[in-house]
Amino acid sequence: MDLAAVRTFVAAADAGQFQEAAAELAVTQQAVSKRIAALERTLGVRLFTRTARGAELTIDGQAFLPHARELLRVAERAVASVGTGRRQLRVDVISSRGAASGLMRDFHRAYPEIELDVLMLFDIETAVASIRSGAIDASFRAVAAPGRPLPEGIESVRVLDETLQLLTGPAHALANARSVTVAQLAGHRIWMPGITPGTEWAAYYDDLLAAYDLTIEATGPNFGSDALLDTIADTPALATFMGTRARLVWPAGYDLRRIPITDPTPVYPHSLLWHRDNPHPALATLRTHLAATAPTPDAPGTWIPPWVPPHRSPSVSPGP
Repeated sequence: MDLAAVRTFVAAADAGQFQEAAAELAVTQQAVSKRIAALERTLGVRLFTRTARGAELTIDGQAFLPHARELLRVAERAVASVGTGRRQLRVDVISSRGAASGLMRDFHRAYPEIELDVLMLFDIETAVASIRSGAIDASFRAVAAPGRPLPEGIESVRVLDETLQLLTGPAHALANARSVTVAQLAGHRIWMPGITPGTEWAAYYDDLLAAYDLTIEATGPNFGSDALLDTIADTPALATFMGTRARLVWPAGYDLRRIPITDPTPVYPHSLLWHRDNPHPALATLRTHLAATAPTPDAPGTWIPPWVPPHRSPSVSPGP
């Protein structure tokens, strides 16, 4: 249905005259007549009766008028939803308890006027496809995973290097250590059932194991972080890696221990991905915010896989 014709119909119904409707719409009276006639053909009914005083709605016109007004309201809302700066900024954070979610909470506190739609996509292929299609505006990932270069048009920049710590229960052999070296972890059972083959975090841990002769057990179903913490608290033989930015809470009775890892300190590199042609102004604001608040990566004494791209500033100039 032609919205211009619907808008003309509403204007004529409100004015009671085609001439006044034409003046309001800044078109000729002949254009108003043609639009109304075209709408009547589409609907298969007469909408107006011409009288000496102007134009009066027929019974069908009266029935159609409230629906015509609603059509115009819906059209206005549809346009507003994608107008520059009006649509929500859609960002993938992978997990609600991870470092990326914390970065977005910080951003929301700094810019509460920016509407956000935060979602969680599992794998990087889905995230990149969603960025390319415009379904999302950005995603936090560890890139580039080995053998998987980003497609043309997808930009990335490291925004946070998250330090890893060892998490143990109170009866673990390392529970009372003030810190542990990577070499001291050899021979200990590190349990991480959330590592899924083919993901960028699996590639990260594969390289960490190969570099320092460690062993990670990814066996058993992944029932989530709460079940992982339950097991670590109750099983002296198991420990796990945990990022310092992970937002996890456990009962005080668990007495879990976060132990720093040194010589070197493994850090997990978080990057922001976006499409270079994305015009959303809030995306530029997010990138500038991350540039101003993220710690400087590549600190001395830290370790990252060799395939992680070097750090560069995520700051931007105006525009996409």
